[in-house]
Amino acid sequence: MKKNHEKDSNLVSFLDSMYIEKGLSKNTVESYKSDILDAYSWSDSIYKLPLKDLKKTNIEEYIKFLFDKDFKSSTVNRKLSSLKAFFLYLIKRGEINDSPLGDIPSPKQSKKLPVSISEKDVEKLLNAPNQESFIGARDKAMLELIYASGMRVSELINLKFSDLDLSRNIVKVMGKGSKERLVPFGESANYFIKIYFEKRANKNINRSAQYIFVNTKGIKISREAFWHRIKLYSKNINLEKNISPHTLRHAFATHLLNRGADLRSVQLLLGHSDLSTTQIYTHIAKQRLSDALKKHHPRG
Repeated sequence: MKKNHEKDSNLVSFLDSMYIEKGLSKNTVESYKSDILDAYSWSDSIYKLPLKDLKKTNIEEYIKFLFDKDFKSSTVNRKLSSLKAFFLYLIKRGEINDSPLGDIPSPKQSKKLPVSISEKDVEKLLNAPNQESFIGARDKAMLELIYASGMRVSELINLKFSDLDLSRNIVKVMGKGSKERLVPFGESANYFIKIYFEKRANKNINRSAQYIFVNTKGIKISREAFWHRIKLYSKNINLEKNISPHTLRHAFATHLLNRGADLRSVQLLLGHSDLSTTQIYTHIAKQRLSDALKKHHPRG
């Protein structure tokens, strides 16, 4: 069915404008083309109408059709975005007066639940590094601190000595949008940070390096390097889940909620400006409660 519409003059000129005037890549233009041809085929089979004659109610039916076919919200949004661009082009050409998608809201993206691991698995991961070596001591301190504070990996690797107060167990974190927050951490993280500092001093690492977590040359560890270290430890302890440094941030939030912390406190610790961002963790905590109820309650 698509081939019958590929030569439509409006579609051909639209795609040409995307490629020549807008300077979009061939792959992007092909994506526009595919999305619009799908809508063409649907419209032709259901209403026997060209796209430019569709109304708002027809588009709403198309959205329902897409969801009935089990397309994800992100895919539906992409298809609608392609159609919006096409209809705006038709308006500019004087082919139509209004877009049928004008006031149709984009479908809400389903929030993907973050990967979370149990307290037992976190314990295994935290104990995986060989603390006899400089690298192992560094990794142990990083893992302990990220789990103790819930900071982002980008915040962790950018910590400087001036950000850390070991006497009060507080770390100053520079978050998104250059927003600063003070985050407390426990004695365990404090202990292993001190061990790392001893190893670092004995290793005679560049003392002028201002960043806390560095490699053997005194250069700040990268996100990628830390990610690879976690992958290595995860493999060593046979952890089946596909985890990343961010997984420990998720675990921090989830385990706090599971143990009774209130959402507002967790929001402040994570550095979320919007409480709704933090609320995704309650889904995990509630699921754990539900699972416990089913497993242990006599009428679960």
